[in-house]
Amino acid sequence: MASAPFDWIDERARERERAGLVRALRPRPAESPLLDLAGNDYLGLARHPEVTAAAAAAARRWGGGATGSRLVTGSTELHAELERELAAFCGAEAALVLSSGYAANLAAVTALAPYGSLIVSDAGNHASLIDGCRLARGTTQVVPHANPEAVRKALAGHEGPAITVTDSVFSVDGDAAPLGELATACREYGAGLVVDDAHGLGVLGTGGRGAPHAAGLAGAPDTVVTVTLSKSLGSQGGAVLGPARVIDHLVNTARTFIFDTGLAPAAAGAALAALRLLGREPERAARARTVAGRLYELLVGEGFSAVRPDAAVVSVRAPSPAAAVRWAADCRAAGVAVGCFRPPSVPDGVSRLRLTARADLGDSELAEVVGVISRTAP
Repeated sequence: MASAPFDWIDERARERERAGLVRALRPRPAESPLLDLAGNDYLGLARHPEVTAAAAAAARRWGGGATGSRLVTGSTELHAELERELAAFCGAEAALVLSSGYAANLAAVTALAPYGSLIVSDAGNHASLIDGCRLARGTTQVVPHANPEAVRKALAGHEGPAITVTDSVFSVDGDAAPLGELATACREYGAGLVVDDAHGLGVLGTGGRGAPHAAGLAGAPDTVVTVTLSKSLGSQGGAVLGPARVIDHLVNTARTFIFDTGLAPAAAGAALAALRLLGREPERAARARTVAGRLYELLVGEGFSAVRPDAAVVSVRAPSPAAAVRWAADCRAAGVAVGCFRPPSVPDGVSRLRLTARADLGDSELAEVVGVISRTAP
């Protein structure tokens, strides 16, 4: 008798169990007693009264959902307003809002890498950029992490369209890409640069305008930036920023835009309110960086192997995947939520605790975090 069609899944589950790589959902209550350094609410805006009030007002006015794709009924005046203000804030010519940062990366990479093109991808890129490369019709060449010279070698000799894709701040270790040098390398060979600024917007650049803005690439005709609205802006969704002709091209060709329901109005309203709040309170960006730096110093002072943060992500190495899981669980039991990154989420195979600094954390809270991590260390 033939085996059931999904019996192979059981063996995969056993393999994950043996390797310490089992993942599980953990629903959180609305009011949690945990000190949160696991989420990506870098500026502490997800529960800000102005942001939540804007979300509620947008839902009441526009409804609970967008009702359709952006090209049918899913574009509201609120979406257009968010796109205008987001582009202006980041110094881009135009912007296009999508339902997630993941969808934004898929849209940008697939639409800008037609058949015959070359995609040069950093080895440390986020899964959404990797998936964009896999779905694009161009040929992908993966190059060593944060290495402009490797980008030059990859681009040399290629004829036809080419783009280099990179995170601005890499989500595992929190290190920043050398965007200025990468842009120079791309320009030498007439290639475009696509930058995922998910972890830079709201933290880096003047008043949180992002890593490309800090690198002098804002508004550059050969640079496209993707962002998420779910981290520093405390909402949901993503966007692509760049030259108007690129945005028009995405509207007509990007499948994750054309065939996806538009971003819910509540999320658009929340993101717009958070963006305006950041514009009024630019010191939040500097505070997030300060908190990250202080957290790093305290951890290193306790003897931990941590990576100096370029933005708001602080990474602490763990001995093994299983040890990382136990360490994170022990931290949670002691009142502190931390991220736990294991293969395949880490490109170098080294498991980590991942801590996210928030602008609203004080010195006493940082001391508590480091104390818990120290007491629970394997």
